[in-house]
Amino acid sequence: MVELQTPQLNAIFHALGDATRRRMLRDLADKERTVGELAEPFAMSLAAASKHIKVLENAGLIRREVRGRTHLCRLDPGPLASAHEWLGFYERFWNARLDVLERLLRAEDAGKSPVRKRKGDDR
Repeated sequence: MVELQTPQLNAIFHALGDATRRRMLRDLADKERTVGELAEPFAMSLAAASKHIKVLENAGLIRREVRGRTHLCRLDPGPLASAHEWLGFYERFWNARLDVLERLLRAEDAGKSPVRKRKGDDR
C-alpha cells in the first residue's frame, strides 16, 4: 500500500489538480513537445507555461531536455502508478456500492411480471 503522506504523492495530486497541467500531460502522452507547443493551446505566456511545466517536473511526471535553446518535454508516466495505487485502495468502496445496486436492480427485474388487465379495467 502506498503511504498516504509521501511528498511525491502530494506533488502528483497537486500537479493533477490543475486542468492546464492535465491537458499538458495528455498532449505529452502523444509525443514529446517543446514548451511553446505545450503553451500553444492556452492563452498564456511562455513564462506561465514554464511554471506549469515546473510543477509537473517537480512531481516527476515529465522530463525536460535542453537541446540548444529548445526545451523538449516528455511524459514520465511512472509516478502515476503510485497515484493509481492510492486511488485503487478506494475502488473497493465503489465496487461494493455498485454490487449492491446491481443486486437491487436484478431483484427488481426478477420481481416484475407482465401487468395483466382486469376485466372492465381500461387503464
